[in-house]
Amino acid sequence: MSETSESRLSIKARLPVFLRRADPAVLTAFGCIFLLLLLGSLYSSNFLSPDYLLQQLKVASFLGVVAAGMMVVILLGHIDLSVPWVMTMGAMMACAAAGFGEIGAAVAIPVGVLSGMAFGLLNGLGVAYLRIPSMIVTLASNVVAQGLMVVYTGGFSPQDSAPNAIRWLATGALLPGVPNAILVWSGVSAAMVFLFTRTAFGRAVYGIGNSERAAFLSGVGTRRVVMIAFVVSGGLSAFGGVLLAGYASKAAQAMGDPYLLPSIAAVVLGGTSILGGRGSYFGTVAGVILITLLQSILSVMQMPEAGRQIVYGVVIIVMLLLYGRAPPSR
Repeated sequence: MSETSESRLSIKARLPVFLRRADPAVLTAFGCIFLLLLLGSLYSSNFLSPDYLLQQLKVASFLGVVAAGMMVVILLGHIDLSVPWVMTMGAMMACAAAGFGEIGAAVAIPVGVLSGMAFGLLNGLGVAYLRIPSMIVTLASNVVAQGLMVVYTGGFSPQDSAPNAIRWLATGALLPGVPNAILVWSGVSAAMVFLFTRTAFGRAVYGIGNSERAAFLSGVGTRRVVMIAFVVSGGLSAFGGVLLAGYASKAAQAMGDPYLLPSIAAVVLGGTSILGGRGSYFGTVAGVILITLLQSILSVMQMPEAGRQIVYGVVIIVMLLLYGRAPPSR
């Protein structure tokens, strides 16, 4: 063993246990968060105030819910490009259901989520059973969802407003000082951690991402797992749209468009391999917070939306160069 290797092992041995076990990508993401907070505090004295940080976490919650579903698909080595209009459709269907009185308002959230799950099921059937590349089938379903919503609204924003329950879920506070949106994201995060670490489905997702053939030969129902993963992604995308409608008090055309690149960037920033099979949900949480802080700083700098999209694209490319070059073992 070379002297350089021995010195590296010696340095690693002196680190705390949690640092030795931590994913370098996750540590890098949290380091970037700290750097952004430092830069933001230099730009504005209110950047580190508790109220401002809570507001940023609240805004991050909507992206966090969507990114959770995106991570499930990316871990498989696939991609879901139907997020923008599945989000919009979930929001519109929830608000439309609320227009049918008290019963409609009671089932508004399930209606919105189920509509997203239906499109996720179509995506999953296309990818898992028809073997259509996920990029193609999800892009096509995004266009179909867009067409359906344009037909439904006539090309205008729907007149139905979000019911009080959805508004409270997105903007209220069950615990004093803690927005409900943060609690919802925390619940989704707890469910995702349990899914990835304590269930056969989570182990199957990582196994398929590493080698679908090996997972199939070991007895995993690969097609069923892929289909369920897209259903989860569609449901969480629609749920993110429902929360966003509650935050804005109504649904709007193309309201999900700004969430596609950030959701992918958040997952990749957290160290999840775009090739599948490797990633930590805590990294995705760090990526969501990082993207939200970056959006905040770019907004304060008054950078136009086109410039922000360029930044997201550059971030994805850089993270692919850093963490996506080594493919998982197949």
